[in-house]
Amino acid sequence: MRHEVPSRLRPQREDPLWVRVSLTATATAILGLLVAVPVANVFYQAFAEGLKVYWDSLTGDPATLHAMGLTLVVALSAVALNLVFGVAAAWAIARFRFPGRTLLLTLIDVPFSVSPVVAGLVFVLLFAAPEFFGPWFREHHIRVIGGTSGLILATAFVTLPFIARELIPVLEAVGPEEELAAASLGANGWQIFWRVTLPNIKWGLLYGVILCNARAMGEFGAVRVVSGNIEGQSQTLPLRVNMLFQDSKTAQSFAVASLLTFLALVTLLVKVTLERRAGAKAMMGPQELAPEAGVDQPVANQSLMGHGQS
Repeated sequence: MRHEVPSRLRPQREDPLWVRVSLTATATAILGLLVAVPVANVFYQAFAEGLKVYWDSLTGDPATLHAMGLTLVVALSAVALNLVFGVAAAWAIARFRFPGRTLLLTLIDVPFSVSPVVAGLVFVLLFAAPEFFGPWFREHHIRVIGGTSGLILATAFVTLPFIARELIPVLEAVGPEEELAAASLGANGWQIFWRVTLPNIKWGLLYGVILCNARAMGEFGAVRVVSGNIEGQSQTLPLRVNMLFQDSKTAQSFAVASLLTFLALVTLLVKVTLERRAGAKAMMGPQELAPEAGVDQPVANQSLMGHGQS
């Protein structure tokens, strides 16, 4: 006969209703105050004077158009540099144990702990001060500080950890077994990377690239220091917003700010989509994956063996 345990003696499996409601309401109110209200206000101020003023603010100002193009160049270049470095560093850290591994991990995290303004000052000292590389660059007519290359370097430094830090735990979780199996079939390093490693890390890689790109487009401190903030020459979109606002051009500044905010919201949407797709892949059971693996695996093995023998 089954005895019913009194409710007062049962272990409590969840917090009381009032606790859950209070915490949810508090978190929602804080997020609304700190995130939703400012974002909504940006778009409200941007369209406050009408669609024509908004459109003219984005397309009718040559300095703003130049800032858009420069931001795109700087962000894409910084992401490309960090993509190469991030994949290489994550591979080395996850697959090998070598002297200086801990130091490399620490250096990757340095941009998280150093102020972007300090990072910009470091680049100014390195490439403009007479004590370091400034005279050599001037003699060879290479412009780093105040030029596009300086903006790319500063942005790449600030966004350095994003891709590497996303890939390291993914590579450690996947393990080297499939790569070793491909190597035993005769595949070389590039074949192993493109056919085995890259498919396993693609979600983490895309996630890191998206975060890196979002951070690169919104960078202000380091870029402000190394750029000189010259209108129509070395201004990115964040710098353009700041100058327009300081010049009391409120509608124009909020119009450009709304463009950055829209890009941030698109980035967030893509991020959430990738997380859901990656979660759905992870939750698929072995029975669902078996047919796909049973069809593709022999083909992949034959392809690797064929390339290895050739």
